[in-house]
Amino acid sequence: MTAQDSATQSLAIAPEQPAPAPGARAADGAPSRSRSSRVSGSSRGGRSPRSSGTVLAGLGVLSFSFSFPATAWALSGFGPWTATGLRGVLAGLLAAVCLAAARVPVPERRHWPGLLVVSAGCVLGFPLLTTLALRTSSTAHSAVVIGVLPVATASIAALRTGRRPSRAFWGAALTGAAAVLTFTLMQSHGRPTLADLYLFAALLVCAAGYAEGGRISRELPGWQVIGWAVVAALPVTVLTTALALPAEPVHPGAKAVAGLAYTAVVSQFGGFVVWYRGMAAIGVPKASQLQLAQPLLTLVWSVLLLGEELPAAAPVTAVVVLVCIAVTQRARS
Repeated sequence: MTAQDSATQSLAIAPEQPAPAPGARAADGAPSRSRSSRVSGSSRGGRSPRSSGTVLAGLGVLSFSFSFPATAWALSGFGPWTATGLRGVLAGLLAAVCLAAARVPVPERRHWPGLLVVSAGCVLGFPLLTTLALRTSSTAHSAVVIGVLPVATASIAALRTGRRPSRAFWGAALTGAAAVLTFTLMQSHGRPTLADLYLFAALLVCAAGYAEGGRISRELPGWQVIGWAVVAALPVTVLTTALALPAEPVHPGAKAVAGLAYTAVVSQFGGFVVWYRGMAAIGVPKASQLQLAQPLLTLVWSVLLLGEELPAAAPVTAVVVLVCIAVTQRARS
């Protein structure tokens, strides 16, 4: 949630009060806070911005946890390049309509380098690389990229912003990532494949996009960050679709269309709206650690939607991950 959103929400429920004169002091002799500083805090009986940010980031994780099963559905009727191109085109058109309807001005020049990083990492690189990986890898195995994504995102954010999370934060984050990695690698018997290389590359580009998007979301609303990112990628996604459609077989069944629609509307746009708002409110490192739960959620959807077998170690891993999430959310950063 951006500071602007928080202030607007608070103003909507707080009664109007006259602004204090410059330099005025409260009854206890302390300098009076300005109206802007009062409304930026949590309102009585309401949810604090940090709490709301955690909820929003959690909704983003929940949305993204369906992405791999939805991609697997899309691949049942579309080739990997076609699915990636169409996903980006549909998301870009949706974002363009939303931006035009809200009459959002073009971002300032200083924001565009970061927006292009989001576009390259989250709109182009990650969808294509994970789609290529899912041709030969199960959704359970592919979840390994999500297992180490939070640590990579927090690391890049720390390097980018200069902030240094505490040792407790890093200890819990690395423990959670190690638990998820151990669990997912055990399912694939520890044999690296070409899909692993795709997933590793996807991890790096997505972590950069997440970290940069979270940083920009402190100045721009989260939905505008991802909106402009998918719009900026339209020339590439349109060209990819135009070249891939004649070259790859297309069998648009119900599941394939549903999977493609989900990846375009939710995975590529809607999920990022709440995700980036959450990151802006609670910070990139803490928001990223909520993603430790994403591989386990993906495994559940893989069982329910794809008929894959749930490994017996999943409940144990879930407990470890939930404890790590609790620690990272309480650790100072």
